[in-house]
Amino acid sequence: MDKIILETLSNKGELNTYDLSHELSVDHQVIVGAMKSLQSLGEVICATQKQRDLWVLTKEGEEIMSNGSYEARIYGAIDDKGNSQKSLMNLFPYARIGLNKAMSLGWLKIEKSSADGNPMVFKKVDQIQDKTQFAVQKIKDGCISDVPDATLKELKKRKLVNSMIIKSFHVTKGSHFTTEVTKMETELSPEMLATNSWKEKKFKSYNFDSLGIMPSSGHLHPLMKVRAEVCQIFLEMGFTEMPTNNYVESSFWNFDALFQPQQHPARDAQDTFFLSDPENAHEFPLDYLERVQEVHESGGYRSIGYRSDWKFSEAKKNVLRTHTTGVSARMLYKLGQNTEFKPVKYFSIDKVFRNESVDATHLAEFHQVEGVVADYDVSLASLISILYSFFSYLGIKKLRFKPAYNPYTEPSMEVFTFHEGLKKWVEIGNSGVFRPEMIKPMGLPDNVNVLGWGLSLERPTMVRYGINDIRDLVGHKVNLQMVYDSPICRLDSRLY
Repeated sequence: MDKIILETLSNKGELNTYDLSHELSVDHQVIVGAMKSLQSLGEVICATQKQRDLWVLTKEGEEIMSNGSYEARIYGAIDDKGNSQKSLMNLFPYARIGLNKAMSLGWLKIEKSSADGNPMVFKKVDQIQDKTQFAVQKIKDGCISDVPDATLKELKKRKLVNSMIIKSFHVTKGSHFTTEVTKMETELSPEMLATNSWKEKKFKSYNFDSLGIMPSSGHLHPLMKVRAEVCQIFLEMGFTEMPTNNYVESSFWNFDALFQPQQHPARDAQDTFFLSDPENAHEFPLDYLERVQEVHESGGYRSIGYRSDWKFSEAKKNVLRTHTTGVSARMLYKLGQNTEFKPVKYFSIDKVFRNESVDATHLAEFHQVEGVVADYDVSLASLISILYSFFSYLGIKKLRFKPAYNPYTEPSMEVFTFHEGLKKWVEIGNSGVFRPEMIKPMGLPDNVNVLGWGLSLERPTMVRYGINDIRDLVGHKVNLQMVYDSPICRLDSRLY
């Protein structure tokens, strides 16, 4: 293609890349690529970008060029005795348009039949000239100057032609024009230096303005971007992150330490993943385990307990943790073993597992965001204040609280916010004050209360990135291009 361009310039002195591609029936980009390759050789050619409007036929216009306009086809279908209007309408898909156009041009007339009263169509003139077919043929041949502006406007209105902008290059000879092109060297090799052949060769100039190829790199998943943002919010509020690197948890820490009865439905196999290997845990703080057993069976701390047998065989079963509150229980127990209590604020963001059916809003594994505050004499009012502060960082100001039941918190509250898109209040989290039956066996002082709340990480991520099906966010159906293209996460709240 380089040779063809040089020979064309040698013969004609100039060329247009689009016209040349049309003459050779070659893709225009092939011609442009060859031209730019010649440009890189130096002053062999000179190229200037040009822009012009080009009219092209639509699919309907191509049909009219081949078969004639609709009005001409209708005219040609009418015999000397006339045809019924109904029969003409069934000739081809756009017959009605053709009939109306032929009537407006004065080619046809319609009369009612004396026999059955149905409209009949007759020729009004002896011969016609199909100017529409003639015009589209001229446009196809590139003779746009032969088509009047009014006709062109009419064809565009009928959607027979479309205008498009063509960007091409006007190419002329350069100061060092030649039809014999020597490929320029791009690298200085050791052989050239050894033989001094570099003195006779021409080297390609470096393009210092080139940006180069963007190197491939990894991308953070949208879930991880939102996780980093929520983590930063907790840190700004003075919280400390808890270690959550144990997906496998014993039933004791996952359920029993939270004062959740061993007969609770959540502990059934249809709601929890139980491990078969290793099936049981073996290391427990025995004195604490005995206190937990006692409060389950007999009560304490102004509670009557569950008045049912507590079995160690159930407590030692290993499960995939159903929440990160088991981690909170471990941290609070560790806090209770200190000789001097100091108020703490903990948080965690990590994966939990539930034996649930997967659908657009539920997964068998998801991330739980949890916050815990242990301090002297904190109350439900303190929890509400903290929740207002926390959710304001997330850009959520409108909150409502509804009484709820949790085995290990009392009082308990569900947290709702007003969804502007849905125009209704939706649940965004759960919260409560940990029960004395849970925290007192840990060894925490009598006047210390523990506040807790939690929410999923997937829901705010789906809202932030406009994802309607959770399976498009996590799992084997995730579109990797979505991961690459997702912007940074900045929740609307960081200015409070």
